[in-house]
Amino acid sequence: MTEKKRILQLGPLAGSPGAQERLEALYDVVPLWQAEDRAALLKQESPNIRALVTTAVRGCDAATMDALPNLQAICSWGVGFDAIDVKAAHQRGIQVSNTPDVLTDCVADLAWALLLACARRVAEGDRFVRAGQWGSVHGSFPLGRRVTGRKLGILGLGRIGNAIARRGSGFDMEIRYHNRHQRNDVPYAYAETLEELAAWSDFLVIAAVGGAETRNLVDQTILRALGPHGTLINIARGSVVDENALVQALEDGSLGAAGLDVFANEPQVPEALKQSDKVVLLPHIGSATVETRADMVELLFRNLHSFLETGKVITPV
Repeated sequence: MTEKKRILQLGPLAGSPGAQERLEALYDVVPLWQAEDRAALLKQESPNIRALVTTAVRGCDAATMDALPNLQAICSWGVGFDAIDVKAAHQRGIQVSNTPDVLTDCVADLAWALLLACARRVAEGDRFVRAGQWGSVHGSFPLGRRVTGRKLGILGLGRIGNAIARRGSGFDMEIRYHNRHQRNDVPYAYAETLEELAAWSDFLVIAAVGGAETRNLVDQTILRALGPHGTLINIARGSVVDENALVQALEDGSLGAAGLDVFANEPQVPEALKQSDKVVLLPHIGSATVETRADMVELLFRNLHSFLETGKVITPV
């Protein structure tokens, strides 16, 4: 029997049924997250580890890389890589892979689920009916906002942003976007600044990457530009939005509504957001479908297998 190759795992693959069991069946897995003394385990395993598995949320820092002098590949489950110190990895000659493309459509679909839920007050309407208020002395249900033919702004026109835009075209929406750089391969108008885009938009969808460069990019100025009739949708990273400014804008009426799948300090969500009828909240489930999670697992395993057999990952960051 061929000896299993030893890999380090920083955290469990809890988001896809059977994935953890499959990993342990194929490889000799060292589960770092279960260790009482992680530093001691890293020191013990440091000569043996050429590859590690992590997730987009858990990431991998430079200190972990330094503790593993023979590390050559970080294979991450998820598309985001802001929790991985990619610069440090590249400086050390370590390959980093993620699982792009396979989750694009489901994340874009969820952005639209949030957008429609906010515009048509879906979650609020559900609560209204369940509470027995329909037809009661509480009066009629408040009006929502039309989606078809409105203005859709997208912050970050990458794979997911593009998929969101294509869906917007199906609603006959006028679409503009803001990126670090203007693209010449898309039919959408470019906004020179995020503030300009927010002021123009009826719905502003955040599809930008996380990390230091985008931290609190959507601040009080942007939220006020979006305005009391505007809706903010975030399916990217919670760090992109100044959460305190968002709470304030919703409370004082300078922002109309928000649909959020991501938060600054997950799984902690500000109580003010939980209590607001202007907000639709989801527990970071952009990729959480049976089909997409299975595809993500397959790509993770392909990257890991490819590195261990050929020395190269398939989807390098």
